[in-house]
Amino acid sequence: MKRIITVQDISCVGKCSLTAALPIISACGIETCVLPTAMLSAHTAFRHFTFHDLTDQIQPAAACFRQEQITFDAIYTGYLGTAKQIDLMNDFFRTFQTEDNLIFVDPVMADNGRLYTGFDRAYAEKYVSLCGQADVIVPNITEACFLLDRPYIGTRYTQAQIEELLVSLSALGAKHTVLTGVSFCNDELGVMAYDAEKESFFSYFTERIPANFHGTGDVFSSAAVGALVRGKTLPDALKLAADFTVRAIKATVNNPAHNWYGVDFETELPFLIGRINEDGNER
Repeated sequence: MKRIITVQDISCVGKCSLTAALPIISACGIETCVLPTAMLSAHTAFRHFTFHDLTDQIQPAAACFRQEQITFDAIYTGYLGTAKQIDLMNDFFRTFQTEDNLIFVDPVMADNGRLYTGFDRAYAEKYVSLCGQADVIVPNITEACFLLDRPYIGTRYTQAQIEELLVSLSALGAKHTVLTGVSFCNDELGVMAYDAEKESFFSYFTERIPANFHGTGDVFSSAAVGALVRGKTLPDALKLAADFTVRAIKATVNNPAHNWYGVDFETELPFLIGRINEDGNER
C-alpha cells in the first residue's frame, strides 16, 4: 500500500486541514500518516477556539521516522503556522525526499488579495524555498502573487496573465505549477497548470457554485495528491479533485441542515473512490 504523510494543523472541529486530508486520502486507498503543526479546538472562522503550537514536536517526530526507516511515497504540506515550520519542512524534505516520491506543497497563506492573520511578506519570501523543492505546488492567485513578490492581479485578468504567472512560478523550482480559483467568466471556476519540463499548459473548469465554505482548498488538494499517488496523471488528478470538490459543495448546498463551517465531502467519498479505481492504473 502507498503511504503519504501530510503536514498541517488539525482543527478538531471544522472539516479542514488534517480532518479533511486524513479521510480523503485514506479513501483513495492510501495509508495516511499525519504530522500536526498545531492543534485547534475549531478552525479560525469560529468565534471561540483554542490553539496549541506543535512546532517543538516536528523534529522529534522526524527523528523517529528516520530511526524506524519509515519512507513515504508522498509528502504533502498544507498550512504551516510559522516561519520556523517552513525551515523545519525544508529539512524534512531534504531528509525524506527520494528520486521516486512526490513532494506536494499547498502554500496556504492568503486569499482575496490579503495574507492571513499572523503572516507577513517575510513569511511569503521564506515559503519560496519550500516551493523550490516541490514537484507540485498549488497556490491560489493571491498566494502566487505573494510568492513572486508582485501586486495582486485582482479578479479581472486574461489567460495570458495567468499563463505568465504560472511560468514565473515555475522559475521558483517546482516541476509542476497549478493555480486554483481561476475564472474567465462568471459561471465557471477551475484550475490552470504548467508543466515546466514539457513547457505545456493545462486547464479545467467546472460549474461555479454561488456559495463559499471553509476548507474547500484542503478538500481539493487532498483529493489531488491522493489521485497522483494512485497513478493518475496530473491533468486527470486535477480534474478528479475539482469534480470531487464541486460535488461536495453541491451536496452541502442541497442539504438544508448542513453545517456552516465546512463542506459535506463525506457524502461524496464513494464518487472519489470510484474515480480513483477507474482503469486500475497505479505506479
